[in-house]
Amino acid sequence: MQKLQRMTNSQRQNQQVSTYRELITITQEVLTHARRAIETTGKAAGKTVTDALMIAELRKQMTHYCDLGDRVVDQAKRRVLNGEQVPTTEKIYSIFEPHTDLIKRGKINKPIEFGHKVFLAESARGLITQYRALDGNPSDEDHVQSCLKVHKNVFGAAPEVFAADRGFDSRSNQKACRKARIQCPSIPQRGGTKSAQRQALEKSPAFKKAQRFRAGIEGRISVLFRGRGMKRCRADGKERFDLFVGVTVFANNLLKIAELLIDKSKPRRRAA
Repeated sequence: MQKLQRMTNSQRQNQQVSTYRELITITQEVLTHARRAIETTGKAAGKTVTDALMIAELRKQMTHYCDLGDRVVDQAKRRVLNGEQVPTTEKIYSIFEPHTDLIKRGKINKPIEFGHKVFLAESARGLITQYRALDGNPSDEDHVQSCLKVHKNVFGAAPEVFAADRGFDSRSNQKACRKARIQCPSIPQRGGTKSAQRQALEKSPAFKKAQRFRAGIEGRISVLFRGRGMKRCRADGKERFDLFVGVTVFANNLLKIAELLIDKSKPRRRAA
């Protein structure tokens, strides 16, 4: 594995396939030994109930990782040895968290990341009103119409201001904002030549103010990561990951509500 990671582009052309064959052979040997251990310990009875439970749990874990190991070997054979384009839905990026997604965000320093995208919607008072842990690598523009629908169901009306970055822009989303009668749909146009009407809209004070608010959600994300513990999820499995995100959002809203109540109770001084 280290040899593969240290290869230059020229070395990959001549040495990658043979090195992968060697790595696959070693992996298959490990899987064979593991399954032999699982079979040998199938009838093993521990001296105590605790020993028996421990053996059963270890056999369960080994079986789980052997199945994932088979998927990794098959994926490597298809991709490297057979030159096949393996679909993203069939790939596995982590044997410890098989639900991990490959995320292409277009950043120069980090073109590819692994994990899950999380959609967040924040109110004017700093409360997170919507959150979703997303599957795969969906485009940002897919969330505008569903976000407006959820907001209307919760609050009974569409928001007066809807601010998002240019990744959320599309003709269908602009139409959805007009249909919802949003007073200030602050979504910068993504690419293309801007019409005079569009330029006037994006230069208006209301549009710029909404974009400044949208930029502030980066601070909210930083608070979730650094102050609320969302930076790293130690829970195992996709369902626990979703729950972890929800608990983090819940904790953030509780602390924000407490902050607003404290601020409201403070006596206000009149200006001289």
